Amino acid sequence: MKVALITGGSKGIGYGIAESLLKAGYRVAITSRTIASANDAAQKLAAHGDVLAIEANVVDFQSQQDAVNLIVEKWGQLDVLIANAGVGHFAPIDELEPHLWRETIDTNLTGVFYSIKASIEELKKAQGYILTISSLAGTNFFAGGAAYNASKFGLTGFTQAIMLDLRKYGVKVSTIMPGSVASHFNDHQPDAENDAWKIQPEDMGKLIVDLLAMPARTLPSKIEIRPTTPKG
Repeated sequence: MKVALITGGSKGIGYGIAESLLKAGYRVAITSRTIASANDAAQKLAAHGDVLAIEANVVDFQSQQDAVNLIVEKWGQLDVLIANAGVGHFAPIDELEPHLWRETIDTNLTGVFYSIKASIEELKKAQGYILTISSLAGTNFFAGGAAYNASKFGLTGFTQAIMLDLRKYGVKVSTIMPGSVASHFNDHQPDAENDAWKIQPEDMGKLIVDLLAMPARTLPSKIEIRPTTPKG
C-alpha cells in the first residue's frame, strides 16, 4: 500500500486530495501548522482509510524532516509528496509590507523546497512522485499580485527544473496550476451556491489520483486546470 504526504492537508485543496487518495487505497499523512487542525481533519478522513495527522510548518526545514521521519517510522516508506501548503497576500507594490512578501515567498516557494528536500531520499528509494500545487497566477499576472505572482511563477519554474533533475532516478514530478478553487484560501469561506462554478477540492483530488495512475513511461509535467465556465 502506497504512502502519500500532503502539506496543508487539513482543509481546502489538501483535504480534498487526502480524501481522494484514501478512497483510492493510499495511506495518507496530512500536515497543518497546528496539531488541533490536523487531528480534526484526520478524524473526519479516518472513515476513508489510514490517515496520520502531523503538526508541521513548511517554513521550517527541520519540521519537514521530522514529518518525513514520523511517516517512515509508522509506515516504512514514502511514495508521494503533494506540496500543497500556501498563502496569499495581495496589495499593490507601494502598499505591500515586507513581512507579507517574506511570508508569501517563504511559504509558497521556499516551503516547497524544504518539503521536497526533506523527502527526496525516501522518494528516490520508492521511485515516487512529487506534485506541487502552483497556480494559473504563476503565468497570468494581475495588479496587486506581486508577491503571489512571484511565488507561483517561481514555483512553476522550480518544479520544472527539479523534474529534469529527478527523472533519472525514476522520480516523477508534476506541477498543477489551478484557477479558481472553492477552498479556504486567503480566508475565503466556501459557499455551495456562490462557489458552484469553481473547481472543487474533490476535482483536484480526482486529478491527482488520475496522474498517479498514469503509465510509468508517461509524465504530464505541467497541468493547467480551470473552471469550465467562468463566473458571469
